Amino acid sequence: MTTPLRSVRRAGSTALLAELSDLSDVMALRVVMERDRPEGVQELVAAARTLLITYDPAFTEHDRLSHVVTERAAALPHTRDAYQQQSPEYDPLVVPVLYDGPDLADVAELTGLTVDEVIARHTTPLYTVAFVGFAPGFGYLVGTDPALCLPRRSEPRTSVPVGSVAVAGGFTSVYPRSSPGGWQLLDDQFQGVCG
Repeated sequence: MTTPLRSVRRAGSTALLAELSDLSDVMALRVVMERDRPEGVQELVAAARTLLITYDPAFTEHDRLSHVVTERAAALPHTRDAYQQQSPEYDPLVVPVLYDGPDLADVAELTGLTVDEVIARHTTPLYTVAFVGFAPGFGYLVGTDPALCLPRRSEPRTSVPVGSVAVAGGFTSVYPRSSPGGWQLLDDQFQGVCG
């Protein structure tokens, strides 16, 4: 059995960067490390294929922590939804969506679905924020129906309204602020958030 861990290397003097095979392995390792946090570990920061682990050198050191990460990665279950099986329970955050975005008809055409089918497929899953990037607060949500796995627009917009709900590259996101963006907009009218 092969390990999903590709490498572990130093990231400054108090962090290490674990590179894994794919996002599901990153999320699984993050959950394993959160559930049984090694002494000295301060922060776990996920990205698409890496997990940055910061630590307090008064409690651990790079080689020891690297060994722990290697052992835990080797023991990960090799299923794409491992992180969902192990994730701690959180109260869901409900995001009201109108589904009246400028790209909704294009998304339907690109997927071969009707607009109603696009909406049904997008509203069915329970999403998980896998990591944050692009801009502060811009969460890459996993759980998007594979039928809605679309590329970014060929021409990005210079301004996407705050609260816009969009899909691209197999992810869903809610724009946390007005910014340029190239994702397919399913809703561009901020509705507020209730939890």
